Amino acid sequence: MKFNTQAFKPFLTGFVYIFLSACGNTTKQNGSASAPGNKASRQSIISVDGYVVSPTTVSEKIDVPGTLIANEATDIHPEISGRLVSLNVNEGKSVAKGALLGKIYDGDLQAQLKKLQVQLDIAKTNEERSGQLLKIQGISKSDYEASLLNVGNIQADIAVTNADVTKTEIRAPFNGKLGLRNISPGAYVSPSTILASIQQVDILKLDFTVPEKYTPVMKVGRPVSFTIEGSDKTYNAKVMATESSISQDTRTLTIRAIVENKDASLVPGSFAKVSLNFDPNKNALMIPTQAVIPQARGKKVVIYKNDVAKFVDVTTGIRDSARIEIISGLVPGDTVVTTGLLSVKQDAKIKVSRIINKKDAAD
Repeated sequence: MKFNTQAFKPFLTGFVYIFLSACGNTTKQNGSASAPGNKASRQSIISVDGYVVSPTTVSEKIDVPGTLIANEATDIHPEISGRLVSLNVNEGKSVAKGALLGKIYDGDLQAQLKKLQVQLDIAKTNEERSGQLLKIQGISKSDYEASLLNVGNIQADIAVTNADVTKTEIRAPFNGKLGLRNISPGAYVSPSTILASIQQVDILKLDFTVPEKYTPVMKVGRPVSFTIEGSDKTYNAKVMATESSISQDTRTLTIRAIVENKDASLVPGSFAKVSLNFDPNKNALMIPTQAVIPQARGKKVVIYKNDVAKFVDVTTGIRDSARIEIISGLVPGDTVVTTGLLSVKQDAKIKVSRIINKKDAAD
């Protein structure tokens, strides 16, 4: 049987036409479907809020802990060992400098003094006789000098014994208030024994520390204020001295101030909350705290510049409840990004949709 290709030629032509048409439609569909993908692949612009940096006046105030101390304070010890025969420590009472607080037994020393006094009287009599004999050349000059030396030796022994007697007397080293006594009369004491403590409380000092950066402004005579626990009253003090060096462990400087208020409620050892007010800075650059990004080393902020995000290193200073001072890294007029910080990358396209301090920036 002979196959007639001419008969099937119209059918073949139609089939090819339908096939090519279908392929063309598929290509158009694929092309139109890929268009949204190409648009999505392009970088999207992130919308953020901005804060325009401008100078502002900031009054800095810091609170630091402090401790009240007595102007003078010491523990009272006897100078020598012995039995305590009397104790005049009235606990909690004020005493004057030199007041007799205790007495150690000195009977042996008093007997020694009497003995030396008798010897001195005899030695002086012999020295007078030797002097008269020397005038008539009854003795040699060396014999007279020996009797004179004996008088001097006895007088020196008496002075030493009197000094030992003085050591048996325990006296107040300065005007002050006595603490609680730790010993009773009749006890055997030694130089390591603490009879009581004494503190000069009519004048009080205030010790506190400040961070290293405040060292230049903590001058002698600078006023400070403080409060104590259990009282709403504010007390005043004046810086009298500073430590000679900064602590290497805490990077702080110890300050000592003299308390000007005389108040019975101020007790040595009390905790004090010291308030320090510094001169206002009229050119402080303050930005919202949330704009600062902590780093492993240092801190960064994102600024809007030429429609892109730029990360810059900054050094921060003081802060309040909502803002933080930028010491270096920014200049007035910079626009700091405050939102979308987790999404923003370096040199990413961004759009500032809102300036949160627009009114302040306009001013």
